Amino acid sequence: MKQGLSLRVSQHLALTPQLQQSIRLLQLSTLELSQEIEQMLDENPFLDVADDSAVREEFGLAQADTPVSTEAQESPDSAEVEFVPNGAAGSAEPTAAASPNEAETSEATSEPKLEESWDGDGSVDTAPDDGEWGGEAAPRKNNLDDGDADASDLARDHETLQAHLHRQALGLRLSDLDRAALHFLIESLNDDGYLEDALADLAEALAGSRAEHLDDVEELEQRFAMALQLLHNMEPLGVGARNLAECLSLQLQESRDGPEARAALAICKQPLELLARRDVRRLAYLCRCTEAVVKSAIGLIGRLDPKPGRRFVNVERNVVVPDVLVVKSGRGFKVTLNREVMPRLRVHDIYASALKQNKGSGGPALTQRLQEARWFIKNIQQRFDTILRVSTAIVERQKNFFTHGELAMRPLVLREIADELGLHESTISRVTTAKYMSTPFGTFELKYFFGSALGTETGGNASSTAVRALIKQFVASESLAKPLSDNQISEMLKEQGIECARRTVAKYREALRIAPANLRKTL
Repeated sequence: MKQGLSLRVSQHLALTPQLQQSIRLLQLSTLELSQEIEQMLDENPFLDVADDSAVREEFGLAQADTPVSTEAQESPDSAEVEFVPNGAAGSAEPTAAASPNEAETSEATSEPKLEESWDGDGSVDTAPDDGEWGGEAAPRKNNLDDGDADASDLARDHETLQAHLHRQALGLRLSDLDRAALHFLIESLNDDGYLEDALADLAEALAGSRAEHLDDVEELEQRFAMALQLLHNMEPLGVGARNLAECLSLQLQESRDGPEARAALAICKQPLELLARRDVRRLAYLCRCTEAVVKSAIGLIGRLDPKPGRRFVNVERNVVVPDVLVVKSGRGFKVTLNREVMPRLRVHDIYASALKQNKGSGGPALTQRLQEARWFIKNIQQRFDTILRVSTAIVERQKNFFTHGELAMRPLVLREIADELGLHESTISRVTTAKYMSTPFGTFELKYFFGSALGTETGGNASSTAVRALIKQFVASESLAKPLSDNQISEMLKEQGIECARRTVAKYREALRIAPANLRKTL
């Protein structure tokens, strides 16, 4: 075997640490971004939150790595900049008023471009983007007309199911053991108010699984059974049930007078599949009552709450904070970033200045930390710039939606936005995931504005989103005695010039969480 040396030239794609961080920040939601910022603030001493409205230096993506001259540092009032997202242009540019002498000084002191590494170029000078980022954030406003509290404040003041039940338990005269058993059951309820675990399992888990604790398990199970009876008599009715049938029965026991209530209790003892299918004839036979009474009983059951604990669920989890705001401006629409979700970050001036004055004494580790802080601020700015550009392009493509609603939605795919902005489809997919836009018709995820195309008789295309909205409109105006079947909806769409098969209608109906025709029928 003969050995030899050879040279080969090849190209390959390498993701730098900055690019990896930029991609990761781009796909994060608002909540995840806040957690990432909190972690970065804990780890990097050079990163700081701007709480005051200090005068800031000129910054921006174009000037990210340009050092500041001595004259500019001594007279910060010479150039004043504010980051204002431009909705029309879809980008953020700084506006500054600087003298020609300062421009010449900036050009004369410019340094080579930083290498693609966290190590930086060894410079510890304060960069132009070391100042506050995020602009002058407006005061946090609420969503209520009276101005008393916002949704988050209401969520924090909202009483939980366990607290509501514990407050009722204070009015009961119980022994210490019975009160402890009731407290344990209340804490074992899920968010819907159901007791998922069996009493024997709860008693065994509390007393231990060893054989000598068998007597303790039996005693605990008896106390849990008595505590469960007390729990069933508490508000809201149906709390502490082990299954849906028991939950409905507990609510019906308060109105057991009358043939409808007695029939409803009898129906709850039958297989619930019969109730779901509304098999009136079979239920009338099993409950030994007339079909008219069964129909009235089914109507009574339909007015019950199958999840009595969901009204106490913390509403803060359902609050969606939009990343982009779209408001009508003249004949068009203005697209802006939501300043409430934009972090206000800056490099810590004191630490950066100390490192600059003692250059070389801090070692490469501190210099690397300073460079990480600068790149983190820059990547967050680039994240919001990209979100604004994509949102602006979506609004331009979906102008009819913002004017007439979802029925006017046009087909749109990720590639169209990617080609227009010169980005990759994967980037558009990351931007539109878990990012929300506030519109005159409500708040929607950015992915909502993308939809496949369905053919029409005229040779054009109709958006699948518009077709789903049309199906929802058909169902809302249907006769309750004779609801529309999927085949009938398909024929109605064809009359509108939209080619949509019955199976496609069924798929869209299930996506809209609309029940089949036999379950929508009113008895």
